[in-house]
Amino acid sequence: MTIDEVRWETRGPVALVTIDRQQRRNAIDGRTAQSLVDALEVFEADEALRVMVLTGAGEAFCAGADLTAIDTLAPRATGPDGPLGFTRRTAKKPTIAAVDGWAVAGGLELALWCDLRVCSPRSKFGCLERRWGVPLIDGGTWRLPRIVGMGRALDLILTGRTVSADEALAIGLVTSVVDGPVDVAIALGEQLAAYPQETMLSDRASVYDGWGLPRDEALALEMRYGVAVVEVGRDGAARFAAGAGRGGQ
Repeated sequence: MTIDEVRWETRGPVALVTIDRQQRRNAIDGRTAQSLVDALEVFEADEALRVMVLTGAGEAFCAGADLTAIDTLAPRATGPDGPLGFTRRTAKKPTIAAVDGWAVAGGLELALWCDLRVCSPRSKFGCLERRWGVPLIDGGTWRLPRIVGMGRALDLILTGRTVSADEALAIGLVTSVVDGPVDVAIALGEQLAAYPQETMLSDRASVYDGWGLPRDEALALEMRYGVAVVEVGRDGAARFAAGAGRGGQ
């Protein structure tokens, strides 16, 4: 299925969403941004789909906003979703960015939106909008410091320099550098999909919702979320006690 220039596929419990505007290095215009929102909503509404993998076709993950079509993005700047799609939302289920090539400017912000990021050795990252005076307004100033730390985030945001795949791994921007990142991301998604979902989603929500809260409030939130799914944990503990999982299964 193709929604404008966004391709949609399913691989078992994994939704694969591919930005396919190769003539613009997968830069986003207004229509493509809305198509990404539509794809996210399809993913979230389908209970059989448990993980979404976001990637780009050809030589780039995404080159950010299509500066030749900036007028089509302007109305989205003050909207609830974000100029480049869903960047002001938090997905209800896990998301993985599979980066193969350039993930720069708003494309970096799309990758940061995902829970996890894997990339190929040829991948490059950077806030290249710096050199054109375009601000980060798709969550980059909020997410990047939380992923790589304040100092490294300011380095990337202020200088606009390009980061290699190896440096991205060293600073924690990506979790792994691999050949065939889409296949690796799908396999990782299948692994996440096989876990008991209630507790995994509860723990994920606790990470996001507790970030920035004072310690006691964050711990109380973690407890409240955990208690809500404690029966799932009790069932898992009983299965373990009965011998399930021996031998590394």
